[in-house]
Amino acid sequence: MADEYFLLVCDDVPHDVVLTDLGVRVMDVIQVVRRLTGLSLWRSKVLATQVPSVILAGVPEEDAAAAVSALRDAGAQAETREQPQPDLLKH
Repeated sequence: MADEYFLLVCDDVPHDVVLTDLGVRVMDVIQVVRRLTGLSLWRSKVLATQVPSVILAGVPEEDAAAAVSALRDAGAQAETREQPQPDLLKH
């Protein structure tokens, strides 16, 4: 039997939240990263200090926008990026 792939068309493309700059208020940003990811304080610090880093991956656009807003309110620079579509149709 031949392998068949189906491309599902969704209304909501998954987004990634990328932290691009930590800013001046480092502890505030680390606390926001901790709240968003559910990681420990130590792991949140490591993730936040290795910029650019993906804080959340594959979340809906509304959740990504809310996370970026929270990070910016804490003094960081962050952005959302659409996840690339898989190239399943190319042979």
